[in-house]
Amino acid sequence: MLTSITDGILCCLTGKVANLVMPVESSQPADAFEFVEVKPGRVLRVRHIIPERPVAVEVQEEDPEQEKSAGNTSSSSSVHCKRKITVYRNGQLVIENLGDVLHSEILQCQDGDLEPCSTVEVELADYKEMPTSPELKPATPLPMVGDQKPAPPPRGEQKPMPPPRRRRRKPKRTVTIDSEREISSCKGTHSDVALFFVHGVGGSLDIWGNQLDFFSRLGYEVIAPDLAGHGASTAPHIAAAYTFYALAEDMRAIFKRYARKRNILIGHSYGVSFCTFLAHEYPEQVHKVVMINGGGPTALEPSLCSIFQLPSCVLHCLSPCLAWSFLKAGFARQGAKEKQLLKQGNAFNVNPFVLRAMMSGQYWPEGDEVYHAELTVPILLVHGMCDKFVPVDEDQRMAEILLFAFLKVIEEGSHMVMLECPDTVNTLLHEFFLWEPDMSKKNISKPDPDTTVTVNGVVVQTPKPNKPTDK
Repeated sequence: MLTSITDGILCCLTGKVANLVMPVESSQPADAFEFVEVKPGRVLRVRHIIPERPVAVEVQEEDPEQEKSAGNTSSSSSVHCKRKITVYRNGQLVIENLGDVLHSEILQCQDGDLEPCSTVEVELADYKEMPTSPELKPATPLPMVGDQKPAPPPRGEQKPMPPPRRRRRKPKRTVTIDSEREISSCKGTHSDVALFFVHGVGGSLDIWGNQLDFFSRLGYEVIAPDLAGHGASTAPHIAAAYTFYALAEDMRAIFKRYARKRNILIGHSYGVSFCTFLAHEYPEQVHKVVMINGGGPTALEPSLCSIFQLPSCVLHCLSPCLAWSFLKAGFARQGAKEKQLLKQGNAFNVNPFVLRAMMSGQYWPEGDEVYHAELTVPILLVHGMCDKFVPVDEDQRMAEILLFAFLKVIEEGSHMVMLECPDTVNTLLHEFFLWEPDMSKKNISKPDPDTTVTVNGVVVQTPKPNKPTDK
């Protein structure tokens, strides 16, 4: 603690950043790491594990005729995605799911009847209904005298006012999605499958140690980079190097370098935003996405009243307190085991300047509800119930916005759930990788009124996800 305060004072006096991020020691073999220069002078450490496969298996997987005969690219995995998104000037969002995307495996139905589409119609009137005056009485037939015209109504009585005309507000913009994508099971024996793991603020690729070892043993090709300024990647001493767009371009370069035909993106916390960005930019190459404690589908904007807006030297003095706060909020328990996990995962071991620049650079106005609603890729949402950084309501809202969403809640987990409950997380991820939509019945369920949700002015009707599996 005293050393931290002393270094912080020297940092303030000299104007230099103490303890620049240097490559960390790792127990992993050196041949498992690669150093990729995404830009001149900007080098990222990447752990890349390629499983050893027999040549015969590779030929078999790359042959489309044999794949088709084996059922790897069967017609049952072809899903038609049709969606209409309307945004109104008052901030209201209306999502209409059309077509045959809502199959029985995703939308749980009661009777199994067929329905061609599922549509939500919302009337947005721009008038204010005025209550009928109590003095007004219902209109009664007027007396007729021969062929004469009806007698005028008695004095003092008035006809009720006609109801005002309803006018639908003009939408600010309308987005229509009409695509057909192939969704199949991804096994470790498939040579065209690659898994990308992206960590969040203050982490490193070491937090994925259990997942990388587990899936590489199953035969998967895994790729996990260190973000700039994290782990053993270079740490430029300029705030612009840590904006969302700068980091997203880094991830784009890593993705283009290692991408296969079918790619699965796994992101944690802030890393979920980069996975969303890649899934939106490369819809044909991104096969599935996993979001672990990623939060709601809102545009990123840095908080002006955050502690991370303090000078870097002050943050350096407060680093022990920040580390304890992260341990308390990121783990369900704060024992010796959790401290060791935090150390082994090299989490929150980041320079104060990098930490401040990362938090201040979280500006991504494009990543709003509409941006997320445009995704047609199947997405697994994993949430630790004890997470104090991201409430479960945000992941629930994310599940409502997304087209294909499966929300799984781990009761004993927190923000660092992949370190706390590695076996549970690995099982959920593996089941999702092997998941394939069952379109054999070719049925579309009737819309359930319970699937119509209004959250903060957002009206959504989405496929009802499977019930969360605890533990």
